[in-house]
Amino acid sequence: MNPIDSDSMLLKSLADPLPWHVTSHSRQGKMSASFPTTSSLLKRSKKEFGQATFFTATDGNHGRGVAWAANKLGQKAVVLMPKGSTQTRLNNIRKEGATATIEECNYDECVRMAADMAARTEHGIIVQDTAWDGYEEIPAWIMQGYGTMAMEADDQLHEDGCEAPTHVFIQAGVGSLAGAVQGYFANRYPKTPPKVVVVEAEAAACLYKGAAAGDGAIRIVDGDMPTIMAGLACGEPNTISWDILKNHVDTFVAAPDWVAAKGMRMLAAPIKGDTPVTSGESGAAPFGTLACIMCMDEYQELREHLGLDETSRVLLFSTEGDTDPTRYESIVWDGNER
Repeated sequence: MNPIDSDSMLLKSLADPLPWHVTSHSRQGKMSASFPTTSSLLKRSKKEFGQATFFTATDGNHGRGVAWAANKLGQKAVVLMPKGSTQTRLNNIRKEGATATIEECNYDECVRMAADMAARTEHGIIVQDTAWDGYEEIPAWIMQGYGTMAMEADDQLHEDGCEAPTHVFIQAGVGSLAGAVQGYFANRYPKTPPKVVVVEAEAAACLYKGAAAGDGAIRIVDGDMPTIMAGLACGEPNTISWDILKNHVDTFVAAPDWVAAKGMRMLAAPIKGDTPVTSGESGAAPFGTLACIMCMDEYQELREHLGLDETSRVLLFSTEGDTDPTRYESIVWDGNER
């Protein structure tokens, strides 16, 4: 079995990311879908579990989403945040009704703590987007959810009369989002797939290190991971997404903080005529990387390798806005890097 075939079934599942859609869709037409309502989910959830408690680890966005969903479903949520998380993001999660704390350890240790707490709690459920041996189903569902973002972006490009992207720059922490996006586009354009560039925080570049080793094995980054890209400060890859990424991604980039800061500032104050974009630290990292590759002489070789020029059609995803307004202003307004 060649490397591409080895994960083809998972790629196909990610290319069809809505497990509950009831009618097919075409690229020329509109998708028709039926989603369960909040009330129906609530009734089913309480019938199946009684009072469930969702446990998760997060720097902010994922945990806030889990807390929101638990609140809507009438369930409990416990969210563990890694060392260095900001008070603003902690408060935002607590506003959704969750029990949330900032721990004195990194993200990956928080994941292990959350999983242990879930195992010791009646009707406890760990909801994490990273997978490990014996824990794959929920992360695969989350990756399917991420895949809807790629599908919607692709649909919008077609609706606007745009050609398919030649390149996709996507950020990565554990790699679930990147794996979902790579999986979608590898199946959507099997003959002419876009070149995918995965951007990580330099302090937590586990995927980059695995790719650089060249043996297909996972590499782990441990200890403190000081970076403004809090959403990317993850040192242990998702085992599901790594199988996709290592076989399909063109380039892995370990980006220092100043690259993300550059992306934030350029998006906030673009050239005349372009629409400003409020993009947070993790959200702007791919754009900052693209800007550096295109504008800095020291990256000419990489630019040529990727085939980036004035004819390229580059797709990027900003995955957060100013989720911490104080830090955003410090970076964009005051010129700081944190």
